[in-house]
Amino acid sequence: MRVVDLSLVGPASRATRILADYGAEVVKVLPGGRAIGEMSVPPFYAYSAMRYMKQVNIDLKSPEGLDELKTLVSSADVLIESFRPGVTKRLGIDFESISKVNPAIIYCSTTGFGQNGKRSSWVGHDINYLACGGFLAMSEPTDQLRPPLAGATIADGAAGGMQAAISILAALFRRTSTHEGTYLDVSITNGVLWLTSLVIDEHLAIGSDPEFGHDVLSGKYACYGIYKTKDNKWLSVGAIEKKFFSNLCGFLGCDDLCDLQYIDEAQGQVRDVLSRAFETRNRDEWVELLSSNDTCVAPVLTVREICDDQHFKARGLFQEALDDSGNRFTQLAPLLAGMRESESIPDRVDKHCTSGSDR
Repeated sequence: MRVVDLSLVGPASRATRILADYGAEVVKVLPGGRAIGEMSVPPFYAYSAMRYMKQVNIDLKSPEGLDELKTLVSSADVLIESFRPGVTKRLGIDFESISKVNPAIIYCSTTGFGQNGKRSSWVGHDINYLACGGFLAMSEPTDQLRPPLAGATIADGAAGGMQAAISILAALFRRTSTHEGTYLDVSITNGVLWLTSLVIDEHLAIGSDPEFGHDVLSGKYACYGIYKTKDNKWLSVGAIEKKFFSNLCGFLGCDDLCDLQYIDEAQGQVRDVLSRAFETRNRDEWVELLSSNDTCVAPVLTVREICDDQHFKARGLFQEALDDSGNRFTQLAPLLAGMRESESIPDRVDKHCTSGSDR
């Protein structure tokens, strides 16, 4: 499978990262000509440093560049782009134009709000899509009752990149029967709606008004939350099932809380008792005591701790790579089930290519 990627950042680059790690041949089209200074180029290590990818510089605003791109996509299976709606048509590289060159092309457009609708022309970033998709409203507010900033680019990665990759793979499978190309309108906000679909579907079905603290998964009950420990670190507690909460209470010496797990008016009391108990020991002491004993307790790890974590190391989740100067650095290895295993140190980029010359 050959994929032509016109993006530098965002969900399209997340999608091609996934596809390349599953074995696809990805050709990253980097800006050429005057466009070089107009684009935000990510640092070398971002998006797994473009491992297993090829790259070519093409000026999409020049007639020569347009011909180069069409030559490249004539033998491709997928084209993915992340321009604002209307830009590809203006450049002459929209689905209609590209499908004349390659009728079997799977053409995937990734945007914040989709190709149509009153928000389609809005610019935005991860925070905006999480806001419009209900994710921020369902998250625990800050002390000022303000929705919090998410700690990772959830919209770009899960709602956008994974959506695009899944949609592309489904379209390729469908093409084996239809032998026809197709156009995919990937809206990141649509993906956020899918991520928050449990509460949205609840509202649509029964008219409720979900918000933070609405149910067990959004913080209504003390058995599901974050607690500070003696050393000012944090534990996550997800003891939803009665048996796991009973185990937790037994280890904490507060068995009297078991029957109060889902008594609404008792949640302040339960949360206060749990908070005081967890503050009597350091985080890792609690992890040693609780995590392997069916309590649904896990540590809140920092990025530095993650990169030192023996569980992740034992599962082979880190690998070495080389930058353009030949210097070694460490990165996350292909992580998802079924992705190819690295047999040697992957180059940042396999090689530069010229359009249509290496297939």
